[in-house]
Amino acid sequence: MTAYPRQLRRLAHGLGTVLLCLGTLLFVLPFLFTVATSLRTAADVARSPLGLPHTFTLKNFSAAFSQIQYGTSTLNTLLITSLSCVAVTAVGSLAAYPLARITQGWSTAVYRLFILGTSVPVFVVIAPLYLLMRDMNLLDSYAGIILIYTALNLPVAVFFYTSFIRSIPPELEEAAAIDGCGAFRTFFTIILPLLRPVTSTLLTFVSLQIWNDLLVPLVFLQDPGKRTVMVNAYSLIDPHTVQPTTLFPAALLGVLPLLVIFIFFQRQVVAGMSAGAVK
Repeated sequence: MTAYPRQLRRLAHGLGTVLLCLGTLLFVLPFLFTVATSLRTAADVARSPLGLPHTFTLKNFSAAFSQIQYGTSTLNTLLITSLSCVAVTAVGSLAAYPLARITQGWSTAVYRLFILGTSVPVFVVIAPLYLLMRDMNLLDSYAGIILIYTALNLPVAVFFYTSFIRSIPPELEEAAAIDGCGAFRTFFTIILPLLRPVTSTLLTFVSLQIWNDLLVPLVFLQDPGKRTVMVNAYSLIDPHTVQPTTLFPAALLGVLPLLVIFIFFQRQVVAGMSAGAVK
């Protein structure tokens, strides 16, 4: 009687393994196709776009490197992403602390307003933001685009931090108050160190959003020397034809720095997420 359920479990386990392998293959195949096409010559791609490559070359990457001003645009993207992430985490954590601890009606209304901001697409606010940045003389400036990214990602940060802070026992703050700590000192000495797990998760989400964003830098940065790597890669798209041997290497170069950063810091990110799960 027990052999039949055991066979069913083995069959289910084998089927799950097959489905997992197929899902992984479907996820990896587009990336492998992009890499293979980037290494092919234009004539080889024109002869067989979806076929096996016959020749490989690195000239596509060298051409894309110079055309998108890779060094300058990557530094611009790193600067904008890092400063925006710092601003989002700082302002978001400071705003979430009172919203998580104050139980009055106005705090709930403000928190719900922030949550409502997560559902507003950027396309809706792009025109008012442009007029606001123009009136504040912040168009075509790093400060303006950092403020925009901070405002756009602040609702998500408040949601992350408020939910996490509510799970922290209030007795820790009561003990700090007995020792004479004020609200700011309690936050920076007690609460802020406990926010590292959720901060790792938040930074992963926000940095991906900012690094891969195309619309905001395309609209608010007119100077080619200040534009991000994704905007410069997008500029290679011809309105009439799309050349894969030009576009694909630029796209790969655009995500390369972010991929390298996550490879080096994956242990810290995973550790932070795991700590948040078992806190």
